[in-house]
Amino acid sequence: MTSLQPADRLAGLPRLGVGLSYQAPLRGFVLEHLDSFDFLELIPDIFWADQGRGAPDRYRESVDAAPFLARVAASKPLIAHSVGLSIGSGDPFDAAHVEQIAAWQERYGFPWHSDHLSFNRLEHVTGHFMDTGVTLPVPFDHEVLDLLCERVDRVQARIPVPFLLENNVYYFEIPEQDMTEAEFLNRLTERTGCGLLLDLHNIYTNARNLGFDPWSMLASLDLSRVVEVHLGGGMEVDGVWLDAHSGPCPEEVWAMLEEVLPRAPRLCGVVFEMFGNYYPQVGPEPLLAELGRARRVLERRAA
Repeated sequence: MTSLQPADRLAGLPRLGVGLSYQAPLRGFVLEHLDSFDFLELIPDIFWADQGRGAPDRYRESVDAAPFLARVAASKPLIAHSVGLSIGSGDPFDAAHVEQIAAWQERYGFPWHSDHLSFNRLEHVTGHFMDTGVTLPVPFDHEVLDLLCERVDRVQARIPVPFLLENNVYYFEIPEQDMTEAEFLNRLTERTGCGLLLDLHNIYTNARNLGFDPWSMLASLDLSRVVEVHLGGGMEVDGVWLDAHSGPCPEEVWAMLEEVLPRAPRLCGVVFEMFGNYYPQVGPEPLLAELGRARRVLERRAA
């Protein structure tokens, strides 16, 4: 069964502003530059060790997570952006993961939470589950859409705040799909009432590598379902542009943000992502500059 009043799910969300995606090497930056962002986006999965399905005491949480998160939460909202649901997997739905996210939502009061429109877990012939180590794209097919809608509804029935799915990066095209990515995202959000986390660097990466027009894709998307936008940078390796989260945004990504803003009435946050392992090379000043630029773009929108 799908939602009866999908639009209502996104009503009344707080407009948080500019966010930073957290990773452990950024801890010092976060505590030193709390005034540079309005909220902190967490990958909650990095704060625990998952022992696997069926394991007793499956989620073993980091002992030093609680004091740090409590310190940040005293002055900034926290948002969850998970990687562990693997909502597009063909294996059975991971209800225990949803319960873990629900417990963290109750603890930290996330106004919304999100995950990736992808899969990253496979069942081995031995019956054990294997993590792919990367989020893999789902086919844009009717059967997959039906599976995802049922699973999104289960997430939304358990966790009392809006759920967003992020458009994925992909480095190959799956042949003979039933619909375009934009059509798939539009149908998914319409049927379930979930929100869209629009990753603009993912679109840029896919378009650059696969040769499609990102502006046409944006024109085809129902941006009224966008609650959050992700920004980030990448790098070219052997002729392939990687969604590496390695530094400042390409100018084309900033231009895409300017295009999206007037058509995204429910947008509540713009998050800059950088993988922590690049931070020692990049340093604080470029990161502060990206956060500041995002703030100026949002302020122009509000003026």
